[in-house]
Amino acid sequence: MKKLISSFIRYIQTEKGYSAHTIRNYESDLRQFSKFVSTKRGIKKGDPEIDLVDYMLIRSYLGDLFDKCRRTTIARKLSAIKSFFRYLELRGLAPLNPAAEITSPKQERRIPSYLPIDDMFALLEQPDREKELGLRDLAILELLYSSGLRVNELVTLDIERLDLNSRLVRVSGKGGKERILPVGRKAIDSLREYIEHTEKKRKKAGYSTRNGPFFLNYRGGRLSARSVNRLVKRYSKECGIIMEISPHSIRHTFATHLLDGGADLRSIQELLGHVSLSTTQKYTHVSIDKLMEVYDKSHPRS
Repeated sequence: MKKLISSFIRYIQTEKGYSAHTIRNYESDLRQFSKFVSTKRGIKKGDPEIDLVDYMLIRSYLGDLFDKCRRTTIARKLSAIKSFFRYLELRGLAPLNPAAEITSPKQERRIPSYLPIDDMFALLEQPDREKELGLRDLAILELLYSSGLRVNELVTLDIERLDLNSRLVRVSGKGGKERILPVGRKAIDSLREYIEHTEKKRKKAGYSTRNGPFFLNYRGGRLSARSVNRLVKRYSKECGIIMEISPHSIRHTFATHLLDGGADLRSIQELLGHVSLSTTQKYTHVSIDKLMEVYDKSHPRS
């Protein structure tokens, strides 16, 4: 199984163009499943053969996960197994896909965490504009809120993909799919100021103001997603936000505020880069407070 898993990982990396995050998760999931197969089939040493896996073994594996993982995690692990065996079947390396008829667990409807407008504006006030890192952090927060980027889209952003004059940014999303997004004027001002203050650092690192990573760490290299996550949490604590937030919370905030402002779901779907409208529809639940506010003001018997 180990060789076949390695072959599958190379396939989704080079031919399918999956994101680094998905590849890392799939590889971890399949290695975990391989260990389960060894344990269940009594293989103490060596590598289990692929023909030891059948429908009932996969069901047993999923059942074992139910007390340990959330349903979303179980669904992802099943997706990895299904994709793996589909690949083997197409390559003639397995006679059939034992996971083909197994359905994913029903998902809980989770309302995304988001910030009220006042809290979001307070968060944007936290970075110290007198310092280079403060200018960088402000530009990050402004761009996340202005355009609803995923954190991976933000940290992989190169400088040439942002047109400050046209107020547009081109990002590479899940599966390498590109989309062009508008950028707000406040965000443009912060991005332009950050670029101007990092000109010397970029030259020293071998970049210019026209190429290379947009957001830099203190050494001049590309900023990591983990660093962005840390700075969001730090600033949220500094301004007294009680709830636990992440860069993805700002993406949810972006979508929720657009919906509250009158944007239609189809437009928000395009901006977020969602393949399915059903993914975007969760924001209708988030905005129930806005709906109630309109109802209370408008209905004669409210």
